[in-house]
Amino acid sequence: MSARVEHLVTSGTFSLDGGTWDVDNNVWLVGDDTEVVVIDAAHDADAIATAVGDRRLVAIVCTHAHDDHIDAAPALADRTGAPILLHPADTDLWKRTHPDRAPDGDLADGQRLTVAGVELTVLHTPGHCHGAVSLYAPALGTVFTGDTLFQGGPGATGRTFSDFPTIIESIRGRLLTLPAETVVRTGHGDSTTIGAEAPQLDEWISRGH
Repeated sequence: MSARVEHLVTSGTFSLDGGTWDVDNNVWLVGDDTEVVVIDAAHDADAIATAVGDRRLVAIVCTHAHDDHIDAAPALADRTGAPILLHPADTDLWKRTHPDRAPDGDLADGQRLTVAGVELTVLHTPGHCHGAVSLYAPALGTVFTGDTLFQGGPGATGRTFSDFPTIIESIRGRLLTLPAETVVRTGHGDSTTIGAEAPQLDEWISRGH
């Protein structure tokens, strides 16, 4: 199989509910030497475009619409012609960052995106926000979880559009059911595996992470 996963870290800020924080974001590219998908166009359209190179950018996929995951998406779309895809439940959140530029298409639970012969299945995993999705690529043994599941616990749920019981149910029902060896590639920080995270579920619930 020629398809592979590439990784870029970009830096910027995240702003919501009156606060602003410095953040480093993981940008993931899935594809081969001919075509590629970008997962979360964060902060730096130039750096992401350089990573894409002369390959065809099939789509810019947003795991959710917090500003640090989508701030570079329109600029990257403008220079490549690639469509921006977002779950419609995050439309209101998207408009806070890009009020004059709508996404180009919707993501739906169970939808399959194909790049370089590999299928990415969209899993709607709300909780961190309403339209959060994860992208499961069984052929690559990996799932891209955005800010739904990290090494050591679920994503934050203390802000607008988020809900702790919902994110726990998304993780329990949609992610921890994947094979234990599945690599979890997150929106920030280090990767992990489903098998490493599954035993911690009860602890997360008890501490209301």
